[in-house]
Amino acid sequence: MAVLSSPLVLIQSIPPVTRAFTAATILSSALYAWLCWKGLASDAFHYLTLVPGSSLFAPWTFFTSAFVETSIFEFIATLVFVPAALKYLERLWGSLEIAKFIVVSIVASNIIAFGFNWIEFIATGNADLFLYGMHYHGQMALQIALLVAFTQLIPEHQVQVMGVIKTRVKSLPMAYLTLSTVLCFVGFQCPWIIIQFGWFVGWIYLRFYKKNAGDSLGGSTYGDRSETFSLISWFPPFLHYPLTILGNFVYSLATRFHLIPSAGADVEGGNYSQVPGTARAEAERRRAMALKALDQRLANNSSPQGSSSTNGSPQSTRLPPSQPATIARSDSLGASPPSAQNVRQHGGKSLSETDVTDSVKATSELR
Repeated sequence: MAVLSSPLVLIQSIPPVTRAFTAATILSSALYAWLCWKGLASDAFHYLTLVPGSSLFAPWTFFTSAFVETSIFEFIATLVFVPAALKYLERLWGSLEIAKFIVVSIVASNIIAFGFNWIEFIATGNADLFLYGMHYHGQMALQIALLVAFTQLIPEHQVQVMGVIKTRVKSLPMAYLTLSTVLCFVGFQCPWIIIQFGWFVGWIYLRFYKKNAGDSLGGSTYGDRSETFSLISWFPPFLHYPLTILGNFVYSLATRFHLIPSAGADVEGGNYSQVPGTARAEAERRRAMALKALDQRLANNSSPQGSSSTNGSPQSTRLPPSQPATIARSDSLGASPPSAQNVRQHGGKSLSETDVTDSVKATSELR
């Protein structure tokens, strides 16, 4: 009896939103395969997937198209990654927040893809290709949005991709985004371009709109305005300056029209609010920020200054004493990276000598 009941116990241990989402994916994909097997592929396309030319007459497809995987490889990849990721985040955020995150990531990405195809049609006049030749489906947008969420929570956590490639979590979204870009240029716009939209939607939502309840201030705040999660942190240094200008301009417009909720605690004011989640997630974020600042200081001090000791011991590079510097405001989309002087203090919480020493050791291990 225990053996027979074990699958039920396993299913009941899965949080409700994750369980419902996984069941909907399995049933919808099975229905799509059955309709195609019955020779009703045209009806399956128009009523189960997002077709820019006909989705206005089937608006539910802006959400339900994510439940349909059209190939066995996409279906297996989705079931391997998405339920496990949703289970982790649902236990961390709660069922309501993970449901909102799923809906926003899928629906907003599909709306952008829908509009983008109509713009292509207006520019080229090719309706057969851009309006009826592209069928958006699957959970690629949600997949990269989940990777963005993990980058926010555990950026320095190391994982193995396919059991062979070792990388950090923060490197996975841009790797997936690069793959999408290459395939779009090759000619596979659908459905790979939706990864581009899913990444941006996921970051925008987590940066400005996700509600963080019960934080260290005892109230509710929105988003994550930290330096390590700014827009420019995703791109190489030579793009930081133009992205900062563009980000500040867009942010000022959004603020003027009240499109962005208040961040609550202000980092510059000394009221640093922890990232919602466990203490481990917060430690990961603090470690990432310290590593980034230490890397900048090591780069700036390529020619170390100072005098050697009298016994001829090698010169050591020492961190400056604690200074009352604060981290620059990160309320804009393109917040600038922290300076070396800000390593010792983060929004009113000072890093101890042990924290800095551990960060130096971690830097040397990474190199």
